[in-house]
Amino acid sequence: MTPKNFLFTSESVTEGHPDKVCDQISDAILDEFLTKYPQSRVAAETTVTTGMALVCGEITSDCYVDIPSVVRNTIKNIGYDEKSGGGFDYKNCAVLTSIDEQSTDIAGGVNKAYETRSDNADTSVSETENIGAGDQGIMFGYACNETPELMPLPISLAHKLSYRLAQVRKQGILNYLRPDGKSQVTVEYVDGKPAKIHTVLLSTQHDSEINGVSDNSKVQEIIRNDLKKYVIDYVFENEEIKLSSDTKILINPSGRFVIGGPQGDAGLTGRKIIVDTYGGYSRHGGGAFSGKDPTKVDRSAAYASRYVAKNIVAAGLAEKCEIELAYAIGVAEPISILVDTFGTGKISDDEISKLVSKNFDLRPAGILAAFDLRNLPAKNGGKFYQKLAAYGHMGRTDFDVPWEHVDKAETLKAQACSCGCACH
Repeated sequence: MTPKNFLFTSESVTEGHPDKVCDQISDAILDEFLTKYPQSRVAAETTVTTGMALVCGEITSDCYVDIPSVVRNTIKNIGYDEKSGGGFDYKNCAVLTSIDEQSTDIAGGVNKAYETRSDNADTSVSETENIGAGDQGIMFGYACNETPELMPLPISLAHKLSYRLAQVRKQGILNYLRPDGKSQVTVEYVDGKPAKIHTVLLSTQHDSEINGVSDNSKVQEIIRNDLKKYVIDYVFENEEIKLSSDTKILINPSGRFVIGGPQGDAGLTGRKIIVDTYGGYSRHGGGAFSGKDPTKVDRSAAYASRYVAKNIVAAGLAEKCEIELAYAIGVAEPISILVDTFGTGKISDDEISKLVSKNFDLRPAGILAAFDLRNLPAKNGGKFYQKLAAYGHMGRTDFDVPWEHVDKAETLKAQACSCGCACH
């Protein structure tokens, strides 16, 4: 059981982090296939290292996508070009592909769900709606009232810092920065509530020389001053909890960060799943998101569970809520649904579970339809999932993400209050 007074830390990474480069490439490929043919089945994995990007996996589609061009354009937009320096350049890196079709055994279970269902399942769905889960597994969704977007404060702040770090680089405010970077925020909790910013950590790749200054101690001093002013102070200016005089600020604590990106560390799709979700504040089922089409419940059910949890918190039914969903490959109905409000519920978790079953269709087809997951890339100019592949899949406020809507909150509140709860 978590104590009432504790420190909690979450990290984020910039879009130039090698693992995030891979996530964005995989999701850029997904966006391109779904834009051209929404029924595409995609499971694209990417790895990058010095001078090379490899895309492998399984893709079944009725359209053609020039994968090497997608890879190079994604790397270019992140910022790895001849000016970024250091062994990874969108023009000159090798792009290798090894793509197979989706297994017919998997496709069979997805195309038509296994017919055995629970007694209360809707058996009237049409055959086109009766699709099975694309894999077995467990997915968790979470929401809490610590921030306006109903996310845990540590990961919310870490993402804002990483996003701002990339922003000052791309806008030329700090033109000596390179694409790779990380942030980390430690929050002090008192009586279970965020009370103080304990530590802020930023590490950023940079040029070895800044404005003619090559002495590393002076270079690091410039970086510390600039990042404090243009990134840290900028982010915390509008935060409810401010930096205090004893907040620890750590900037490039290793002392130097010139070699970075895929040259400094090989990258791999799906290796930042905690950054993608709740920063470790909630449990995680282990399945990654990027490169997977939405028939894969690793992705779609994680979005759905966030949607359910967020609407429960937005309705005032709990201060925090975690939803666990479990699926079997080829079966439409979830194997199990668990609601946990950690003792903060205004009604019992069992009663909230009944509201969930009544108001949310958590079959793969229901999730696909509710969020229009197959058509989101085409509706967003051909780029949707790639935008999620950096700075978090949950809690996004910079563009419209359907699982962040709280359109069910009033209905949940009304149905809960009809049985005499204290939701108001």
